[in-house]
Amino acid sequence: MHILLVHNAVIPVFAYGGTERVVFDLGKALTQLGHKVTFLVRPGSHCDFADVLPLDRKKPLKPQIPRNVDIVHVQTLPEFDADNDFDLPFIMTEHGNATTAPTHRFLNTVFISKDQAARHNSDQYVYNGLDWDAYGPVDFAHPRNAYHFLAKAAAPEKNVRGAIDIARAAGVRLEVLGGRRLNFKRGFRFTPWPSIGFHGMVGGAEKARLLNESRGLIYPVRWTEPFGLVVIESLYFGCPVFSTPYGSLRELVTEDVGIVSTSQAELVAAVKANAFDPRRCHDYARETFSALNMAKGYLEKYEIVANGGKLHARQPWLTDKSTDMLPFNP
Repeated sequence: MHILLVHNAVIPVFAYGGTERVVFDLGKALTQLGHKVTFLVRPGSHCDFADVLPLDRKKPLKPQIPRNVDIVHVQTLPEFDADNDFDLPFIMTEHGNATTAPTHRFLNTVFISKDQAARHNSDQYVYNGLDWDAYGPVDFAHPRNAYHFLAKAAAPEKNVRGAIDIARAAGVRLEVLGGRRLNFKRGFRFTPWPSIGFHGMVGGAEKARLLNESRGLIYPVRWTEPFGLVVIESLYFGCPVFSTPYGSLRELVTEDVGIVSTSQAELVAAVKANAFDPRRCHDYARETFSALNMAKGYLEKYEIVANGGKLHARQPWLTDKSTDMLPFNP
């Protein structure tokens, strides 16, 4: 099967993870399974296992799609009507929450968690996966003296304030990956306590080093998380997860690799106790959220679409468009 992966970003991007890395790892895994992959992505991308075509974002996408492919797989909503005005087998992955118009998606839309799919009136999902070999080995013997928060700290729904409160109440050091001590982006925020470290936006070897030194991820988000790559990255490095249960997190964080709760007090107690096995966290991430598992999941969807089937009888749509902050209780 010849699969065209379309993304309006540069690949590969290993600095901060994200959708770019997922798409790159999907393409690599598909080739390992014997399929031909072509990327249609922004100029500057490179790849040694697949062809790369430059995407001109100033031009319509549709005329840029080559005809010699079996499946077109896009990662963002295109400007054309894929259900009624496109004659190639087509799949779209919805990576976010469709809270702005249009909130409907195409018949052949795939979501990235069971919860995200259900909130869009769908049962079609494939978990994100990563090429763990690219992350390097995990040093379980390395001293682990702090916890970490990994997200864009300026985004209020990621709730860095809640993570700091949990760490201080538990009496542990917290390393904030994705923010600065002094921040003016969304109002004034200054964090004076020396037990809270800040590293700005980190990726690659520096992120791996910090995760390899962490005892766990403190992640009390206050929105419906579509998936949560930071969760599976942390688990790979042997870090249990202490989070709220919103969106996909109840699916990803099982009772043997972490805890989910809306109660700050419960999360504080869990951080203090922390009896989770780092090797179990690592094995769970490798076994469950690998790029090969993701590729096999998408191949099932590709086969349906390539044979003329549809993933949905009607267009999926988001039922809850609320952007209110979800509860995080003392």
